[in-house]
Amino acid sequence: MVVFRRPSAPRAQESTAGRLAREAADAAELRAHQARPEVVALRVERVRAQVDRLCWAGIVLGLGFTMANVQHFAAGGAAVWSLPWLAAWLLDPTVSLVLLAILRAEQVTARYRVRTGPWVRRAKWFTLAATYVMNTWASFAAGSVSGVVLHSVPPLVVFVAAEAVTDLRDKLTEAVSAAFMEADRCAPVSVHERPVRRDRRTSFAEYLKVAQAAWTPGVAVTPSWVREATGCSRGLSSRLAAALTRDLSGDGA
Repeated sequence: MVVFRRPSAPRAQESTAGRLAREAADAAELRAHQARPEVVALRVERVRAQVDRLCWAGIVLGLGFTMANVQHFAAGGAAVWSLPWLAAWLLDPTVSLVLLAILRAEQVTARYRVRTGPWVRRAKWFTLAATYVMNTWASFAAGSVSGVVLHSVPPLVVFVAAEAVTDLRDKLTEAVSAAFMEADRCAPVSVHERPVRRDRRTSFAEYLKVAQAAWTPGVAVTPSWVREATGCSRGLSSRLAAALTRDLSGDGA
């Protein structure tokens, strides 16, 4: 026997108001997740990695371009493949390796806002100035303006990139700290989050005093270290790390 079934009624379409309400709820949830300090920190870390790769690529390419000029400057009129001609190739790597070592160290110190001594910057500027002079000396001696311009661009780009990348890393670190500070200021205080066995909440100044007492020379001041030393919240630890770093560097009030 053949059974005829009644076709099902068409599915009711979602109303415009309901669809807009659902999309608004989804957008609000997405913005809430994007504003979380952990998400902001992850995005900043990705940007930091991109900035580092691009700057390092430009610096290495610039130093590679200067190597041939420095070798020509050092070799003078030596015959090709002679001992002085071969030894001249060692001059530029000697200077460049020192510069790269300084920049690599600054990459770590800038991340944790640790100040380096004046000799670090002097060494960086000396290596950059030496590279510039050796690249442009022959063009200056020959009176070639185009040669001076051509051989000035790569060393100057390396110099500007070496100075800018350190400041960029410091500002990116500040961006992460600002995200945690904003989250700590805007987040509501729950009853369950209140300190146990305390009559009142610990103030920022009291946390800072505890961190100052716990710090010893050689310890890197980071938010994680501040949390371990004081027991403060994750959001507050970034502010405490920044304040303690300023006090240790002599910039605090």
